[in-house]
Amino acid sequence: MIVRWGVGQLGPLLRELAVETPLLVTSERWRDADVPVALRFTNVRPHTPAASVQAAAVAAEASDGLVALGGGSAIDTAKAVSARTGLPVVSVPTTYSGAEWTTFFGTRDEQRGVKGGGSGARLAGIVYEPELTLDLPRDLTGGTALNALAHCAEALYTRTRAPGGDPHALRGAALIADSLPAVLENGHDLEARTRLLEGAMHAGAALAASFMGLAHAMAQALGGRYGLPHGALNAICLPVALRFNELAARAAIRRFGEALGEQDVAAATQRLARLAGYERLRDLGVPRDELDVVAAEVVERPAARANPRSATAAEVAELLRAAY
Repeated sequence: MIVRWGVGQLGPLLRELAVETPLLVTSERWRDADVPVALRFTNVRPHTPAASVQAAAVAAEASDGLVALGGGSAIDTAKAVSARTGLPVVSVPTTYSGAEWTTFFGTRDEQRGVKGGGSGARLAGIVYEPELTLDLPRDLTGGTALNALAHCAEALYTRTRAPGGDPHALRGAALIADSLPAVLENGHDLEARTRLLEGAMHAGAALAASFMGLAHAMAQALGGRYGLPHGALNAICLPVALRFNELAARAAIRRFGEALGEQDVAAATQRLARLAGYERLRDLGVPRDELDVVAAEVVERPAARANPRSATAAEVAELLRAAY
């Protein structure tokens, strides 16, 4: 993976990759972005619905590469197209989701209310530009940053953990915990935004090395069913998942706490979530009487199976109620 900093590096990177007619994959927000692309697809939608992926694939027929500009939905759309076509993807993230680091992607079946996905994207490069994050709204800033923090925590203890991801997880956690409060206080603090984006970069690298765990499984099931923001759900689910995993991953969670500068990591992550405006599932409109149904979906997800402590549907339902 080629990683560059500064949006001015996008053109040289595309030339280095021999991409001559890149397609921009983005949302309406970035439709007029000043980037060196030949074609533009600007109909990215939240949670990457299948119809959006199909439309982007049609738009990509005349291109020889993809430039994903935006958050996780834009990057997942481009990755889904890449998996179909073999086209290389260069991501320019404008949030802290970390999607730019993984070959897998999430898609949502809007009719069934199910979050699925696939893998096989051809990742070619990433260009980080902190200035593109300056106007990111507070809720998306906090949610996607806490999603990145969940990547750091889970990379240290999943059953699929690769030790090579540990330095990224620890460095990412330290940078996110240090910079997020400053960014939430002043979203135009470029220095703090840069540190937060660097933390998210390390979190993404940790995710790529070690996959995900129970917090993400809960967020995915809830997001698929109700169409809610993935970052917000991770912010709420991470503290209860950390408490559940303490018995099985005590040493790893202690290392995570050292990176945060905290002993009670669940309480620390909960404070950050509250600072970002996220506290309870009920605040997002999740129906309490459907938590058992959601729990049954959670335990079937690959991220739940990768968790260091196996969880039954009944146990997950209790965790969801604790977060409710």
